Amino acid sequence: MPIDYIARTQMPAYDAEAGWKAEDQRPEFIQKNRLRFMRVYQQQAAQSIQAAVKEGKTRFLFEMATGTGKTLTSAAVIKLFLRTGNARRVLFLVDRLELEDQANKAFVFLLKNDYKSTIYKENRDDWRKAEIVVTTVQSLLFNAKYKQFSPTDFDLVISDEAHRSIGGNARAVFEYFVGYKLGLTATPKDYIKKFDAAKPTTKDPREAELRLLLDTYRTFGCESGEPTFRYSLLDGVKDGFLINPLVVDARTEVTTQLLSDQGYAAVVINEGAAGEQTSEQRFKQKSFEKKFFSEPTNLLFCETLLKHGLRDPISAEFGKTIVFAVSQAHATKLTQIINDLADKMFPGRYQSDFAVQVTSLIPDAQQFTINFTNNNLLGSANGLPTYKTSKARVCVTVGMMTTGYDCPDLLNLALMRPVFSPSEFVQIKGRGTRKHDFREQLQDEALKVQVAQPHKTAYKLFDFFATCEFFEEKFDYDEILKLPRPGRMGGGNTGDGEETGGNTGGGAGSGVENGQYHHTAPDAIAAHEETQIGFQGMKVDRMFFEKFEDTVKADPVVAQQVSDGQWDQAINYITTELFDKPNEYFNLEKLRRAAGVDRRLGLREILEKAFGLITGFKSKDDLLEEEFEKFLLDQQHATGFSADSTASAVQAMKYYFKAYATDHHLRDIIETKQLTSLNVYPAFGMSDFKAVPLAWRTRIPEYVKDYVSLNQFM
Repeated sequence: MPIDYIARTQMPAYDAEAGWKAEDQRPEFIQKNRLRFMRVYQQQAAQSIQAAVKEGKTRFLFEMATGTGKTLTSAAVIKLFLRTGNARRVLFLVDRLELEDQANKAFVFLLKNDYKSTIYKENRDDWRKAEIVVTTVQSLLFNAKYKQFSPTDFDLVISDEAHRSIGGNARAVFEYFVGYKLGLTATPKDYIKKFDAAKPTTKDPREAELRLLLDTYRTFGCESGEPTFRYSLLDGVKDGFLINPLVVDARTEVTTQLLSDQGYAAVVINEGAAGEQTSEQRFKQKSFEKKFFSEPTNLLFCETLLKHGLRDPISAEFGKTIVFAVSQAHATKLTQIINDLADKMFPGRYQSDFAVQVTSLIPDAQQFTINFTNNNLLGSANGLPTYKTSKARVCVTVGMMTTGYDCPDLLNLALMRPVFSPSEFVQIKGRGTRKHDFREQLQDEALKVQVAQPHKTAYKLFDFFATCEFFEEKFDYDEILKLPRPGRMGGGNTGDGEETGGNTGGGAGSGVENGQYHHTAPDAIAAHEETQIGFQGMKVDRMFFEKFEDTVKADPVVAQQVSDGQWDQAINYITTELFDKPNEYFNLEKLRRAAGVDRRLGLREILEKAFGLITGFKSKDDLLEEEFEKFLLDQQHATGFSADSTASAVQAMKYYFKAYATDHHLRDIIETKQLTSLNVYPAFGMSDFKAVPLAWRTRIPEYVKDYVSLNQFM
């Protein structure tokens, strides 16, 4: 099988094109036409089936790590079977709706010039016109719809995430059809190599997992435990196609106790006829957010994630992230907490759309997953118009975004729940292993060449329940948040087998009720410092701005005009002679972004900075403070107003002044006298308005309109 087996279907004569023939243009040609060439191991996978068929086998299993291109490999196998006549029609089974759409789009993209792919439920009466039919197992199971087909309608059945899509009743669908069967899995059987199968116990979740995996191997004719083809995560990392996670071991005092052999001890005090009696109840990690609840711990999880998470290398925003919660109710809590924290960390930038809950009870949740991949979940281009990245930065889910979900630009994964299933853990951490070039979403060619680190070389896996340790994975713990010494924890087990007295569960306010324990005492994690590169500190921004400064200082015309104070002439000259020219394509909007200031800069201010007339740019709040001081001084002269004697009123006036100068919605409310709108306006409410002395409710707007340049605050 040649390396261009799929590319030949996408563009049959690609090698006759000028863009391909010119070697210096070839990478751009491939990217522009999105040509897909097979990697060596993908060729080997397809060839392994050819060899197995020659041996008379009809069932095959590919064990390929997440991110190694199982869908591309499947497309090659599908083309091979259809082209050679070994199959007339192929059925591709998935176990989730979002994967159904994802797989079909991939086959259309890769094979549309030769074969038609369709989703069964969207073409129930017309599916026979397609060579590839994609469906969820559940669609065929409902009312036994699979029996409406003939067992010979599909000559090749491919089961994606085989250990899931053929489990339980789904096996009936899989076995109904005769012909070749191919299973795909990212979960290696020997992933749970430390499990002692000779001593089974129903309490160990790995036992059921092992049985399921072994059953999967038997189903696909691999009773020996050896798949038809294997390409592991370690193979992918070694060959440079995948990346391993940077694991952030972030156990808290509470989760450390939950994870201990003794568990978290909660002492209950009961008053009775015999006097005061105490009883003890212990909780393990499985009880978290089921019987054991701790809002301080949830808050700490979210704070740790936002503090230490990786940032987007282009926009410096918080990197795209998936958070895995215990339940839908837990997901709701975490979403609220993260949005509240984001509102404080990035004031005015988000409106409760930083984090989004993506669970089955949320309308359009499936579309949310697609939009997150396509970088348009709740909008895109956060502060950088030429860069398409999702407005929502965090998706909080339970299980919807685990198996098979593709989102290559993910930078953070957070396990805010314990995980006991080996295959689930493999799938979760696999969401981040794909490499990515962030310049693909950047439409500004001038900025593209200046991005210092455009490639995704790492992602962080935040592990709050020692999941990695539980499964004994051999990852490098490049970042470990240090834990407090067990003996220094407040309450609970001391770590040496002795129990402390008093309320060991967590201090005042905690309690057991109806079998549920609510921990309200503060939780803690040891301090850990990590420098995050903000927008102002990005090298790409410094380079672009500094290059402009060097350019204007080296231009004799600009230098002379600035020296003579001819600002209008200098601005006009730069606009016509230096802006939007080849090589750099300087323009005012790019310079504003590169400066990294939270307000609109004028070209004169930029020139003043370039020629050393000012040392730096003042922030929006710095300018507002200056404008308000001018306002107070003006009013003292005009009205005899004394700021010293009315300090409390001054604070209310300042808040009003700043809000009016920066918020055009508030200006509209004040100017149209629709004051009742302030009752529901979050940025400046009715109580804020009433705190302003009556006379100043009109004087401040009048002054701002007459004397303050609002353009700089846009």
